[in-house]
Amino acid sequence: METYLKEALEIVKAQASVRTMTEDEITTMVKKLSDGIRAISEPGLAEAEESTEIIDPKKAIKEKSITCVVCGKTFKLLTKKHLASHGLSTEAYRERYGYKKGTPLVCKALQRERRKKMQEMRLWERRGQ
Repeated sequence: METYLKEALEIVKAQASVRTMTEDEITTMVKKLSDGIRAISEPGLAEAEESTEIIDPKKAIKEKSITCVVCGKTFKLLTKKHLASHGLSTEAYRERYGYKKGTPLVCKALQRERRKKMQEMRLWERRGQ
């Protein structure tokens, strides 16, 4: 295990020297890389690791990104197409990871931007005309 962790730390160290990273990003990246290196080295572990969660669902929706709890990739919004690649619908994803029924699978900044744009458009006033 130590060799996988050392290799992952070297990769993350190189990445952190190129761009600024938060503590959560560094920790998540080290874990993901060490697990990935181990899965490549020991092929039998790949199927067992795939079923476990990569990130805590409560921490997945951030200001500028949302992280897929299944695979650990970050996006601005989780699309139906991406969730379908994991065999999930948006409703099933929300239910499986404990999100409320109407929770948008979008980063907070984009959610705020969309809300502001809709308020500026004032579609509810145009509908009556």
